Formats: sequence, C-alpha cells, structure tokens
Amino acid sequence: MDLNLNGQKVAVFGAAQGIGRAIAEQFLAEGCEVVGFDRSASAAPLHQPGDITVGDVTALDQVEAFARNHPDTRHVVYSVGMGSGKFGFPFWNLDPTDWPEVLQVNLIGAVNVAHAFAPGLTAAQSGSILFLSSVAGQIGSPTDPPYSAAKAGLINFMQVVAKDFAPYQVRANALSPGMVKTDLNESVWAAGQSNLPPEKQQDYATWAEAKIRSISPLGNWQTPKEFAAMATFLASDHARNITGQTLNIDGGHVMHS
Repeated sequence: MDLNLNGQKVAVFGAAQGIGRAIAEQFLAEGCEVVGFDRSASAAPLHQPGDITVGDVTALDQVEAFARNHPDTRHVVYSVGMGSGKFGFPFWNLDPTDWPEVLQVNLIGAVNVAHAFAPGLTAAQSGSILFLSSVAGQIGSPTDPPYSAAKAGLINFMQVVAKDFAPYQVRANALSPGMVKTDLNESVWAAGQSNLPPEKQQDYATWAEAKIRSISPLGNWQTPKEFAAMATFLASDHARNITGQTLNIDGGHVMHS
C-alpha cells in the first residue's frame, strides 16, 4: 500500500528507543523527513547527526523552541512514557509525592507538544498528531496508579485536540500498547518483584510469559514494529476520516462490548 507520505516532515518525541524509535524509522522508510526529540543524550542519530534534539518534554520553552525550528512539520508523534517505579497495589503503597513527575511526563509533556505545534498544523490545514497511551489508561490498572491516571487523561486530551483540530483538517488519535518488551515494561516487573519474598520472585522472562498468557486472549507479545505500521497508516490519507480514536494493539486485552 502506497501511503503517499514521501517528503512530509514528521516530529517524533521519544525517538531514541523502543516504540518511538520504531515509529521514526518507519516514517523514514516511507520517505519522510524525520526529526526526533528525546531526553537521552546518547541516542544514535536516526538518519544523520543532529536529527535528534536532546530535551525535556516537561519544559515548555524547550518544546516550543523545537517546534519553531521545524515549522514545516506535518505529523507529530508523542511516544513518551514513564512509570513511578513502584508497585501501586493497593494505591496507598505509593505516596502522593510519587505522582507529579509521572503526570508531568505522560500528560503535561503531551499538552506542551500539542500547544507548540498547533499554530503550524492549523495554518497548514493538514496533518496529524498521534499520542502513545496505554491500555492501563482504559482499565484502571492498579499496577501503577499514577501512570494509569496520566494515560487516561491523555486519551481524554486527545479527544479534545481532535475536536478542536477538526475544522482545520488536522487529525488526532491515540495508540494504546498492551504488553511490549520495553524498558518501561521491565520496570513494572522489577517494581512488582521488589514486593515479593525471595522464594516467590521470578526472573523477567518467566514473569513476562506468564503475564502475557494471563491477560492477552491471543497470547502474543506486541512489537514496536506493529505500532510503527499503524502510526504511518494513521498519518496517511488512507486514514483521513479517522480522528479522535484510541486504537488498541494489545492482543485483545481490552475489548469494549
């Protein structure tokens, strides 16, 4: 399928690794000009030196400067996420002070990005913005309450963005991962194991295989490449009537009747 994205400029937040990296590479494969933004100073370039800007999504001035440097951006992807690093069941295992940074990175960072790129996208009267949420934001996952709440807020914010952008023919959607082998997923395992006695602890591979079989009807891990394929499709004209939607790539974990 020809997505007709050749030559279009794409900004990917969280482009250094994981799902964000896979999305950036897929847009490059479609012939797009891709620029990245990531907090990692050691990130390898996507295509050429300097195409990943090191910065903090929670710092509005840094995000705005990045947007000003790339005024011709037509598609924006926010693939940024962090957990509390603690096991949150029950929720009072966490302290209220564990919440602010998680909310800042997962939600306020996305708000900063949407605000920064809104003038360019609306002026162009075309384009898209895609947010990476999580199934945790749809099911009230108790594993990490701050993360779940932030991702739920992100889904709601995406719907607001979609409604406000619609008159300008700019679309907004969200992708929700289920179980993907990333650093974030491994941190969930580590936090949970820390609360178990030594005799009940499991290595990551054992825990992960049992987890995926217990929550996914298909029983399959999801991969970054699957999100990359959907991200490029949603940016294309083939998806010109898809906006305000949360698409789950989760092996059937979340099913809405």
